[in-house]
Amino acid sequence: MGTTASAAPQPTLHESFHGNGMTDSRRSASSASFQTLNIHNNKAKSIITNKVAPVVITYNCRQEFQIHDDVVRTNYKVGRISDNMPEHHLVQGSFFMVQDVFSKADVLNTSGSYGAPNFRRSKGSFPLYGMGQPSLGGFKQVLQRLQGEGHQEVIFFCLREEPVVFLRSDGDFLPYTPRRKENLHENLHDLGRQACSENLELTIRRELQDFAKLNNNVFYVYSDIEHFKGEPQKISISCEEDVHVTEEVFKRPCFTLPTYRYYRLPLPTEGAPLEEQFDAFVNVLRENPSLSLSRDASRSLPALLFSCQVGVGRTNLGMILGSLVMMHLTRATQEPSAPAEENVTDKPRMQFQVIQTLISKLPKGQEVMEEVDRAIDLCSEMHHIREAVYENKQKLEGIAEDYQIQGSSTKDYFLHRTLQSLERYFYLIVFNAYLHEQYPLAFASSFSQWLCSHAWMYRLLSCMNQSELRAPADLLTKGARVLVADEYFAPDVLSTIKQMKVANFRRVPKMSIYGMAQPTSEATGAVLEYLTDEKRKHSSVLWVNLQDELVVEGNGQIFCPREPTRVDQHIRVPSSQTQQIETLETALKEELVGSQKWLEVTLEQEKQMKMFKSCVTVQEIFNQHKSSHQGLRYTRIPFPECSAPTEEGLDRLLEEMKSRLAEDSLSAFVFNCSDGKARTSTALVIATLTLWHFNGFPESCEDEIVSVPDAKYTKGEFEVVMRLVRLLPDGQRMKREVDLALDSVSETMTPLHYHLREIIISTYRQIKSSKCEAEIQARTLKSLLYLERYMYLILFNTYLHLEKRDSWQRSFSDWMLQVAARAGVYELLNQLGFSEFEDLRDSTLGRLRHRWQQQNRHGLPFRGELI
Repeated sequence: MGTTASAAPQPTLHESFHGNGMTDSRRSASSASFQTLNIHNNKAKSIITNKVAPVVITYNCRQEFQIHDDVVRTNYKVGRISDNMPEHHLVQGSFFMVQDVFSKADVLNTSGSYGAPNFRRSKGSFPLYGMGQPSLGGFKQVLQRLQGEGHQEVIFFCLREEPVVFLRSDGDFLPYTPRRKENLHENLHDLGRQACSENLELTIRRELQDFAKLNNNVFYVYSDIEHFKGEPQKISISCEEDVHVTEEVFKRPCFTLPTYRYYRLPLPTEGAPLEEQFDAFVNVLRENPSLSLSRDASRSLPALLFSCQVGVGRTNLGMILGSLVMMHLTRATQEPSAPAEENVTDKPRMQFQVIQTLISKLPKGQEVMEEVDRAIDLCSEMHHIREAVYENKQKLEGIAEDYQIQGSSTKDYFLHRTLQSLERYFYLIVFNAYLHEQYPLAFASSFSQWLCSHAWMYRLLSCMNQSELRAPADLLTKGARVLVADEYFAPDVLSTIKQMKVANFRRVPKMSIYGMAQPTSEATGAVLEYLTDEKRKHSSVLWVNLQDELVVEGNGQIFCPREPTRVDQHIRVPSSQTQQIETLETALKEELVGSQKWLEVTLEQEKQMKMFKSCVTVQEIFNQHKSSHQGLRYTRIPFPECSAPTEEGLDRLLEEMKSRLAEDSLSAFVFNCSDGKARTSTALVIATLTLWHFNGFPESCEDEIVSVPDAKYTKGEFEVVMRLVRLLPDGQRMKREVDLALDSVSETMTPLHYHLREIIISTYRQIKSSKCEAEIQARTLKSLLYLERYMYLILFNTYLHLEKRDSWQRSFSDWMLQVAARAGVYELLNQLGFSEFEDLRDSTLGRLRHRWQQQNRHGLPFRGELI
């Protein structure tokens, strides 16, 4: 039979067929031991198994063939679109093969004349072209046209992630792609790092061949998924040459056109490309002399051709990237090939706050942005990225606020679209800034490395949605939001309310550093009286409020606004500017007092209706006490709930402490957040380290022997932390001092049960008991943010040591950018995770971009407007 038979006795296999030729069971065992194998073809006579593969002998013994192991593992799953359609094999056990592009998608009507749908050239004189997916014959026509226009060199980019195969039809090869039954219009996406498109196409081709052999050399495909008239259609597949993969169609011209180059550069259908996708594009620039700044200026620029499915979104993005490259090339060679200004639209341009901040911090930021705007305008025939941002924003804000139930999903959709478009625009500006710096250096740093060393851009990117700054105060009085009392989510586990009037009041042992939950006006007075009494005698007090949400005191109680369906989730105000938060709190206070409505509030055990006769902001509470406590200074430095404080937040806290210690070395330092737990503990550790640097470190005792399972993790000895320790000067000491401060602030046996090192590993272990994917993601994110917080404390302590002799003239932000980033600190933070327990390549949250973005994606209803 042409195969190696197994030495072991083989079972005899029999097929059982229905009258219609369909099988009873569609499951098969592994190729090593088949018990039953049902073939979707009633002409197959028998199957002889062996160690290599099952062999099918067809009708009248005229043909024999082997079935590939990959197909066996799919269990020969079959399916149908609807009950009145024939059943047939499914690719990869799940997918139907659907014709890739339909005639209606060809808006520019260029398939016949140019060979590809929506074929076009950019405005101006740059040799930039875009198109949709062509057939094999159509692509040959496209190349002939480019040659006819005098382009000696063509570089073609296929921008598709999804697998595409080309099937023989009427003398041509037409593109088909696998789709799910639930949505036959949607391409496969987010295939993951394990699923390479090229390999998947090869697997699909093998499946199509095998399926066809089992059905008289015929396979079923779909061309009309709108009306299904005459569907499915039969495609003849009798040999390997009847099916082409993308690489064969687009790479073979390299043999007949020596100056032709082909690259597959998958880009996302929405949002910005990943850093590694930009890196792949930069590698193309590296390896093509014609795209180098030192290229032969006497030769014409190469033609850059970009293609996706329809030739709109991804193609548009590719053409813009090509435009930016052309701008740098023509600037370097001083060729008069820059597009004429009249070809660029001149429309009024609204700018987003995140974009304004970005260009204000970039070298030549305004010029960099204007070049991107120009590139967008040049490539705008099918799609305009900047206008898409504004259009989606208008649609988002056009949905009425009271249109909550029906409109919430619509709002979510347009919010997602707006942020995706804005992210794409943001990254184009960032990439052009990279080209400005790195093109002359022949790309000494990859885009990933460069952006990682400028991590402040990730901070900006994570705060694109600043709509909460514009959320109207009347959301409460209209019932869209509710007030929740602090007692609901700040239980007094340290039992200090009775004595100090505030929950969880505590002191760092032997230091004038105190922490607590958010105090009322009465509690603030009680704490100040305590600090200035005859025993403590603190004439000077720095009080730091760490809250990053709105807080007001009404009728003597502390309240925060929450969403009625998510009262446990605090609503972060995305601003480091204290004044912005306090302005919103003032508006909230005025709305509550001015409305004189009975409002539902959530207390610790119940809900009640309240009307607020008196209401004050936190700022007003402290203003009232300043007259009786002249040495009181109050400030607000918002800290994030789970993650590390930002570099800017650490700078502000250090400056405040330095300023106060310069006036009074015996000053007391008081910190509060909503419950006196996580954020307060973090600030207490920072203050403790800072005071130690001023007053001297205590003698540290030897490490205790901890006899608990995985003790090294409760001691913070994670692999990524130890990599940081090895990187830092005197790293072991830097970590040891942070650990000593953590132990001083958070004694394990206190009822507060918050110790940063322990909560890192305990949160991670909770992932296994999660009941759903959302819970897994939330706990994964939290554990990583706690880990990041720990590493930032070690970094901050290192900064305090190294910059001490200059009295910390250089800020922590600048030190991180100028010193730590160059040493590779952000690269460590960009591959954050628990490598002891998992493969970090499987976690997107380990990356700065995704982790910081996800940290600020609260999933709450959209309020206010995008700024």
